[in-house]
Amino acid sequence: MIRALLLENPHKVADEVFAKNGIDVSRHAGALDEDELIKALEDVEYLGLRSKTEVTRRVLEANPQIKAIGAFCIGTNQIDLEAATELGISVFNAPYSNTRSVVELAIGEIIDLSRRVTVKNSRLHRGIWDKSADGAHEVRAHTLGIIGYGNIGTQLSVLAEAMGLNVIFYDVAERLSLGNATQMPTMESVLREADIVSIHVDGQETNSNLFGAREFAMMKPGALFINLSRGFIVDIDALHDALVSGHLAGAAVDVFPQEPKKNGDPFDSPLVKLDNVILTPHIGGSTEEAQYDIGRFVAGKISDYQDTGSTDMSVNLPNLTLNASQESRYRIRLIHKNTPGVLANINHTFAEMGANVGGQILGTAGSTGYVLTDISSELPVDAIEKIRSMKDTIRLITTTL
Repeated sequence: MIRALLLENPHKVADEVFAKNGIDVSRHAGALDEDELIKALEDVEYLGLRSKTEVTRRVLEANPQIKAIGAFCIGTNQIDLEAATELGISVFNAPYSNTRSVVELAIGEIIDLSRRVTVKNSRLHRGIWDKSADGAHEVRAHTLGIIGYGNIGTQLSVLAEAMGLNVIFYDVAERLSLGNATQMPTMESVLREADIVSIHVDGQETNSNLFGAREFAMMKPGALFINLSRGFIVDIDALHDALVSGHLAGAAVDVFPQEPKKNGDPFDSPLVKLDNVILTPHIGGSTEEAQYDIGRFVAGKISDYQDTGSTDMSVNLPNLTLNASQESRYRIRLIHKNTPGVLANINHTFAEMGANVGGQILGTAGSTGYVLTDISSELPVDAIEKIRSMKDTIRLITTTL
């Protein structure tokens, strides 16, 4: 029986996708620590999780039977990708599925903060009637600065411009500006010009503490700040100080440096007592539509990998897909060290032992190579064992087509 373990409650459509592909699913509602995860993964070939569970080298080395990991979210920084690659484990994520949900939340927060809805709401809950226009603005003709112009940043740019906002952005890479958006030369230039700053960078370690007291001081007096990306990129104490001093007029924060492992756990932050701050519990992508699509997408990628060896959109292995011919009977999937002569050795071994290659594709990424080979004849066991024992072999999987 092929088994998958799903942690942190991805959408149940994933179970349906796995079941159609002969994969039995077990679930655990919350995150697991390292020792718990090592034990839970016994006899499991596929692991699915969201953002709270840390998959370390120790976890992976203790469970060499793991073939693939699915991150039912965008980020993969909770997984030791270097270790996964060295052990021949493919990692998949969902880079596009929750884009619309995150963008819609950002749009809502831009409007709420601009109109000071959070402050009015808090005061009314305390029995204070405060019908005034002080500090409340339309978003039209104001400038939105986007830091990180990827999938989310670009879609936010389009929707924001449709509402009349001027859009400027900064990205470490050269990006195609959509609509009338303007790419700025530095992050500082965005901070000094934008009325609203929205952060949409990825989870690379280089983005740690990207925003601190220095960056908040660069922002315009009365500006608004939104972080829906990663908790570790913002110094929360510095943000608190900028808000309390009045330098910033408001903020919305969905992600935090430390987050509870499961629903119902206590949460605390210096920001909890501020009326002009929207706090949400990491729900940027938490809509039924996004979670359904993430569950379907990631489970589908793992199922394709199980059935055909396809690594399309794998984050750590070369992205390969090989269409099988009608004559193909077996598929050999070899993850190997990227050294000269591997493909020649494979084909020499098959030819030497009378196996006919019906289709083949090779890809490399960094120090790792991946080759899919279809055999349209009988498959000699000795050939498989010889390839498996090559010094450059990391993992070999044989599938009947």
